[in-house]
Amino acid sequence: MQRVLIVTGEASGDLHGSNLIRAAREIDPALQFFGIGGPRMAEAGCEILVPGEDVAVMGLVEVLGHFPVIRRAFNQLKAILNGPTRPDALVLIDFPEFNLRLAKVAERVGVPVLYYVSPQVWAWRRGRVKKIAAVVDRLAAIFPFEPELYQGLPIQVEYVGHPLLDEFRIDTERSAYLESLGIDPARPVVGIFPGSRRNELHFNLDVMLAAAQRIREKRPEVAFLLPVAPTLCHEEFEQAFAGRALPVTLVEGNIYDTANACDAILAVSGTVTLQIALTGTPMAIVYRMAPLTYAIGKRLVKVPFAGLPNIVAGEGVVREFIQEAATAENLAAEIVHILGNPDYSRQIREGLVRVNDRLGEPGCAGRVANMLFALLGRERPRIQ
Repeated sequence: MQRVLIVTGEASGDLHGSNLIRAAREIDPALQFFGIGGPRMAEAGCEILVPGEDVAVMGLVEVLGHFPVIRRAFNQLKAILNGPTRPDALVLIDFPEFNLRLAKVAERVGVPVLYYVSPQVWAWRRGRVKKIAAVVDRLAAIFPFEPELYQGLPIQVEYVGHPLLDEFRIDTERSAYLESLGIDPARPVVGIFPGSRRNELHFNLDVMLAAAQRIREKRPEVAFLLPVAPTLCHEEFEQAFAGRALPVTLVEGNIYDTANACDAILAVSGTVTLQIALTGTPMAIVYRMAPLTYAIGKRLVKVPFAGLPNIVAGEGVVREFIQEAATAENLAAEIVHILGNPDYSRQIREGLVRVNDRLGEPGCAGRVANMLFALLGRERPRIQ
């Protein structure tokens, strides 16, 4: 019986990990997974040693404040890799600052490594490709432009398509979904998608809610939907809502149903923007972070866009409001413009179609499962 240590620190990685676990266990139900992840991976049959939300911090400054928790988690996994019953393989999903250090430990003790969702070397620190190749055996790339970055290096890289295509589905059409929430489908609906990390809430939620107040001043008939990520809970929003007379409905479940029910969305930059893109709903991308983190990142990042839909499309499909530009006034003006201008809304929707066309074909989880079994030295009938 083979055992796989699997590690992710983000809600998106929890989702991708759960799909990979299910795909792999369809081939071999006895294959055991354990490690760091969230509720979706646990539901798929992974033994969670450390909850992903305990280590889910983004930003150089923010990580320093959370370092003791992260260090404990790292040392726990390091001890497993160095122990007498080390795993047969290590699967790392995104979360590069933590995972690449763990890959180095695994390489030293001879545990083969599969990296799923390549570190974004195309955005910053391209020199990392050599360090990645030195400690990772196989890399599952989710964007078509990534494999060429590793050409000539001692690492097997395969473009597997984007994992979101495996789980994209709309279960309930807009009118029925809104009626189930007690919202009149005739009302315009704006989504507030504040992210899945607590530090994202800290820096972004207040300005997003302030923008919602300004939107309602101009469009009092607007209703608001706010999806609560599995890594967060409703109570974490109560203080932010205090004193704000906003008709915000907190929702859980299928995020695609929520995005599809909206006419426009304010979204924190990240994987969620690609989830929204799959539904075709116009959005504005928001991101604020600690000033020092932003100052450092601005010098390091080498791509012209911050939002994944724009990066994938290679053009500015949706507007981005980063750091000082992410004011309540700017955000509200963009959403009101989307709501009030059908031609502008249609232009964004057409751009999102181009984004979706570049994300590949469904079946990503199965292709990564094939890579895992090859890493384990087991040739299995390939999942298409």
